[in-house]
Amino acid sequence: MNSAYYEAVDRMEKQKVDREYINGWASGFLHNPKREQQRANEAYEAGYAHGLEKKADGFQAWIRN
Repeated sequence: MNSAYYEAVDRMEKQKVDREYINGWASGFLHNPKREQQRANEAYEAGYAHGLEKKADGFQAWIRN
């Protein structure tokens, strides 16, 4: 595993990004199959798309207060 993956997940966790977004991002980054449609949600889908792109900076909209 490369450090970019761990650094991105660590940064998202420290900034309190929605857990569903992080799960989606990690799945996309690792090219895992998507969740079943009934278990997916908007945060997961956004994270998955960013993970596929290896985009580690698109999570600002998913930070929880």
